[in-house]
Amino acid sequence: MNSTLISKIDELRQYDTEREWFEFKENWNDPRELGEYISAISNSSAYEGRECGYFIWGIHDKTHEPVGTKFDPNQDVKGEPLKHFLARQIYPDVNFHFEEIYLEDKRVVVLVIPAAKTIPTSFSEERYIRIGSSKEKLRKYPEKESFLFSILRTGFPTIENTASEYQELSFEKLIIYYGAKGIKLNTTQYEKNLGLYTADGKYNIMAQLLSDNSHIPVRVAIFSGKSKSDNMYSVREFGFQCLLYTLDEILRYGDVLNIIQADEADRVVERKEVPLFDKDAFREAIINAFLHNKWVEMNEPMVTIYSDRIEILSRGTIPQGQTVEGFFLGESIPVNKKLSEIFLQLHISEKTGRGVPKITEKYGKEAFEFRENSIIVKIPFNWINTMYDKEGNKEGNKEGNKEGNKEGNKAVSYVDLNETQKLILQAIKNNPNITKREIQEKIGKGKTAVDRGISNLKEKGYIEHIGSNRTGYWKILR
Repeated sequence: MNSTLISKIDELRQYDTEREWFEFKENWNDPRELGEYISAISNSSAYEGRECGYFIWGIHDKTHEPVGTKFDPNQDVKGEPLKHFLARQIYPDVNFHFEEIYLEDKRVVVLVIPAAKTIPTSFSEERYIRIGSSKEKLRKYPEKESFLFSILRTGFPTIENTASEYQELSFEKLIIYYGAKGIKLNTTQYEKNLGLYTADGKYNIMAQLLSDNSHIPVRVAIFSGKSKSDNMYSVREFGFQCLLYTLDEILRYGDVLNIIQADEADRVVERKEVPLFDKDAFREAIINAFLHNKWVEMNEPMVTIYSDRIEILSRGTIPQGQTVEGFFLGESIPVNKKLSEIFLQLHISEKTGRGVPKITEKYGKEAFEFRENSIIVKIPFNWINTMYDKEGNKEGNKEGNKEGNKEGNKAVSYVDLNETQKLILQAIKNNPNITKREIQEKIGKGKTAVDRGISNLKEKGYIEHIGSNRTGYWKILR
């Protein structure tokens, strides 16, 4: 139990902020409000499709570092044990329980809160829910209340049990696609066999995705620089057809983008041909984005191309029952089960879980970024004989740059920076969207050293942060 719980807490600590299904505290202690939190986290866990939520003492709510706690789950509340005080006023019984673990030799107390099952969980006859990291009365949000009741009544929405907005659908292209793979569909039974209906006989969202017109675009945008603040060079729109054809078209477009470069260095007889990026890693990232995208919300994946990388964004987060550790080990848990079966049947994907390990083998775990409602894969470009300098200075090939480097391909030396500051600057240049936590992991330094280094770089005029902490980026000034 402890090892599983420690893995779960380590996973939660990797989020940049608290989410609806978990809360970090240090020594906070208010028994009545804790009961309200149990109601809120239980209901929010059901709302978000989680089996459990967590209230955790001993973790700093900003840095997410273990700090230890003195909280006592066995305390009395006016002569009544805390557990009995809470259980007596919670309805229905959600079988919450306290656990004690140690992280980095710091005592941590974890309250495990099962998700609501049949009706919303209440405390003292009031139902609560989380809005972001805030606790609110559920009745103040009628739309969320209605959606929660729907989940508890019919289950969490999936592309299989959710009806499509469009019911006039045709599947000629799907039949042709199967035929091209050597599989002949039964023309009278294939819709049922492929699971294209809801329980009440309507076309579901998966049927819409596989129909001749999915009504969903997938865009590939190209920017001239390293962030979306730079000029957009072009945007291509794929989609509005059977999802399988859209996937094939984007994979082929990747072949067009993957420039084969001539490496003349150390040439003896034949020059070496070097692709711009790894084709297999790109393919796995695109297929995973299509396969595990949270299509039930009708938001499509995105492909964005910058001067130094490709970013492939899929909607949603790590699926229920998955851990970050398992994710990187390739222990695949499909988000869209029926769609996964179809991809497997058509040999688009394999049930081996090798996609993520294949990407990390080539580009490391830092190729993945986990955001609040999305997962991004970053595939860096391997430019040779490039117009950019080794430090990533896109102005390096222009006359009169700040270091006077007319060749534009020499590394710049920063004599006024110490080693940590240089490492931080290089990490930011390689990835302008990098977070402070990622910088710590990348350069192997602690939070204090990174915070101090970033502050010094700002004071010396090397960097500036544009936008919010969550969605902003770093701008290189020197």
